[in-house]
Amino acid sequence: MTPRRVAVTGLGMASPLGATAAASFDALLAGRSGLRLYTPPEAQRPVAIPAGVCADFDAAAALGKARAGTLDRFTQLGLAAGLEAWRDAGLPEAAQEARDDWGVAWGTGAGGAHTYERALRELYVAGKERLAPLSVPQGMHNACAAHLSISLGLGGSSATYSVACASGSMAIGEAFRRVREGRAPVMIAGGSESPLAYGFIRAWLALQVLAPGDEGTAPSACRPFQRVRAGLVLAEGAAAMVLEDRERAERRGARIYAEVTGYGESSDHGNLVRPSAEGQARALRAALADAKLAPEALDYVNAHATGTREGDAVEVAALAAVLGERARSVAVSSTKSALGHPLGAAGAIEAAITVLALHHGALPATLGRPEDLDDDCAGVAHVIGEPRRDAGSRAALSNSFAFGGTNTVLVFARAD
Repeated sequence: MTPRRVAVTGLGMASPLGATAAASFDALLAGRSGLRLYTPPEAQRPVAIPAGVCADFDAAAALGKARAGTLDRFTQLGLAAGLEAWRDAGLPEAAQEARDDWGVAWGTGAGGAHTYERALRELYVAGKERLAPLSVPQGMHNACAAHLSISLGLGGSSATYSVACASGSMAIGEAFRRVREGRAPVMIAGGSESPLAYGFIRAWLALQVLAPGDEGTAPSACRPFQRVRAGLVLAEGAAAMVLEDRERAERRGARIYAEVTGYGESSDHGNLVRPSAEGQARALRAALADAKLAPEALDYVNAHATGTREGDAVEVAALAAVLGERARSVAVSSTKSALGHPLGAAGAIEAAITVLALHHGALPATLGRPEDLDDDCAGVAHVIGEPRRDAGSRAALSNSFAFGGTNTVLVFARAD
């Protein structure tokens, strides 16, 4: 069977910079930070960390009060983003045709973290023996995918991927394969995460990888590629995209943001939490080969870079190894500097940003100052401080490199 071309026809997002995809991208181009000092309301002992909180998101307004009340926060964010993407694609929520081969692919690393936190508090703090009846369906990792399938009448594959920080990008990659291979004409794919529960924050603090900050410094706590970088910043958020057989999309007159042209994955098969340039390079090469894209045709990379001392330099080394001399002229930025790290949703949010960057011809910047760039990260053409407008980029990568060693790379091309 001839491979199908795969179009992105709808986008949705809820992020620390806005409750929609358009609002989030506009804020990125304006150079805003969505990070602030945050203390979880259920904290037993005071703990304040820089974090990315979806402050503009109103679950009751987006989903209805009754419906929102039955969902964990990660499902609220994901369902709202998914429904936004569906409407943006011009697809009706009520099925007007058979959708038995339409599906959903979703990613999350932590699943219903707030539901589990509440259950544990009721058991061990309040001494209750009876938990909320919906604790299991609210907390399960596939809750968001299930609610999207139910809401949109999708009778095909419903799959949830949980590979830490690569979860959302893997979901998009696997959905892309289904459409390209003709197994589904339409897929909705993405990821959602809300890891800002007290116990979850304490666990990450114990790992000693979070960036410090106070009320004044929290907005700039995540500093990818810079000499002063000191760790990642936890965040919540969600993003979704509708992937569609391009011929079908054109027949119905859909707007096409971009095309997905390639997907690569690999495993570091080494240390559980330390990244490997060799492993990342394998995923990069696999993605470029899958897209049949030469390094000379690549213009932009939305980097995974989280702001850790080791991780950012390893990613630049992997890009340099794969792209060769071309690496020095490929634009690279890390939007985690403004959004933080929403773990399993990161790959989906950054993929959506990459699509919007191609669509609008504008590349968001890594927040910071060019003069503060670390020499260990200097092997690519960083976009720092100011966005690059009128970029006219033809093709772009979105990188996601996870704890556990899972590496995923998505390739997007301008729609025309």
